[in-house]
Amino acid sequence: MHKATSMLSAVFGRRVSAATPAAPRVVRCFSTAAAGDKKTSLYDLHLELGGKMVEFCGWQMPIEYSSEGIAQSHVHTRTQAGLFDVSHMAQLRLTGKDRTKFVEGIVVGDIHELPVDHAKLTVYTNERGGIIDDTMVSNRGDHLYVVVNAGCADKDIAHYRKQIAQFTAAGGDVKLEVLDRSLLALQGPSAEKVLGALANIDLSRMPFMTNIDAEIAGAGRCTITRCGYTGEDGFEIGVEHKHAVALARLLLGNPLVHPIGLGARDTLRLEAGLCLYGHDLNEDITPVEASLAWLIGKRRRAEGGFLGSDVILRQLKEGVSKKRVGFEVQGPPAREGATIHSNDGQQIGVMTSGTHSPTLKKAIGMGYVATPSSKVGTELLVKVRGKSYRATVAKTPFTPSNYKRV
Repeated sequence: MHKATSMLSAVFGRRVSAATPAAPRVVRCFSTAAAGDKKTSLYDLHLELGGKMVEFCGWQMPIEYSSEGIAQSHVHTRTQAGLFDVSHMAQLRLTGKDRTKFVEGIVVGDIHELPVDHAKLTVYTNERGGIIDDTMVSNRGDHLYVVVNAGCADKDIAHYRKQIAQFTAAGGDVKLEVLDRSLLALQGPSAEKVLGALANIDLSRMPFMTNIDAEIAGAGRCTITRCGYTGEDGFEIGVEHKHAVALARLLLGNPLVHPIGLGARDTLRLEAGLCLYGHDLNEDITPVEASLAWLIGKRRRAEGGFLGSDVILRQLKEGVSKKRVGFEVQGPPAREGATIHSNDGQQIGVMTSGTHSPTLKKAIGMGYVATPSSKVGTELLVKVRGKSYRATVAKTPFTPSNYKRV
């Protein structure tokens, strides 16, 4: 197996094919892409920087760079700043006077009460209450700005179009635009200092989970959202394709910033206790089972009105048979698919994500267990390559979150 392929398999717990210029192969991912031949605007820059490219959700993406390994990239992001190419994610724009009403019919979050230029994490659900995808929705005043996962982009856009057709047929006013631009993420404690030196606004006054449009030197007008997928302070920057490479070079020109690939992105998000769709979440798991009930605000619990709300609201009242929890493992990482057992050997769950934490210097993971075994501190067993190791249900996030508070 190609070295980069082997590393990505270890990180994500599934086999992903290595990128080859002559004949890209199909990747197992939650996407309708037939082959991994899609490239972001930063593709050539990744190669120039020594990026080890792999096929991921139909895209050619770097798992790491030749300048440092995954663990080193992870630590650098936690202590300085890392630049991630997340242009494979889809950016959407919703307009029309009924856009908020429409979106509240397909997500569990309270979008009506979302202040202008604020963002919210939420999930799309199906009629059974299962999670179609997790997403970020921002109220930009005259429109809603939405970012969806790369692996679910085709599915999500098709879902939007189907639901919009039904909504407009009933007299509703909403329109969908798929934005054709790049998306960069700058993460880490130095992110504000680095980006602030290039932007025409004072980022120190910008709270976490808010948006603003600003001019960035050499990149024109960009959409900046203070958010991220690492547990650190940081920003996602929507930028026109023609300016993406120039912006990346400007950011990387600061010695505080290193380019970071998919490998460290996964270890960072797992330490932060954040879910990866297709691993920790899927269409057969509800927000309540996924320990994401906090996404459902008081008004939405009272009114319902979103797909699968009858199932989800009933679960909120009656409980569920399984829950997503975090684990600390005394042994090697228990990766996706490893079985979880009670101390008497009975299987009570399965791991959905696992890695070695560069920060904690121990194996951590997430998985689903029978609800009676989900209490923090519960001692269980996980089976890795036929051998059992002790695991303890742990509080998440595994490492402290360092989000900006103003």
